[in-house]
Amino acid sequence: METGLTIQQVAQQTGLSIDTLRYYERIELLEPIGRAQNGHRRYTQHDLAWIDLLIRLRNTGMPRAEMVRFAQLRRQGSATLTERRLMLEQHQHSLERHMQELEQHMAELQQKIARIKEREEQRDAASRHAHDFGQSEAAVVASDLETT
Repeated sequence: METGLTIQQVAQQTGLSIDTLRYYERIELLEPIGRAQNGHRRYTQHDLAWIDLLIRLRNTGMPRAEMVRFAQLRRQGSATLTERRLMLEQHQHSLERHMQELEQHMAELQQKIARIKEREEQRDAASRHAHDFGQSEAAVVASDLETT
């Protein structure tokens, strides 16, 4: 009985395409994957854990060249632990800066949304007021457009 997961199973489990998995092996992000007697790739849990980290690095914006460098260092063993840690810390700091920027953008969007909601409420109140006093909707809309 053959053990390990097929490339199709890994693709389904990770969300990566079969082509991406083969590409990652070709550019040496993945170590050579073990093969079954029929020549088909068989992925281990160790391979899956590494693929999971690669996905996280990719999804958080680590450039491919840095990912390849990280994989090369990993293959060199424990002598490169410090360099790998420093790479990950640098990436972490980059993510923290990016998150701060995103939080600023989010705050600005929330303020803009609040201002628009306030203007909607003012418009609706003016429209109700105009309707109560017989003013035309067009006059209310025109007045709102002038402040946009």
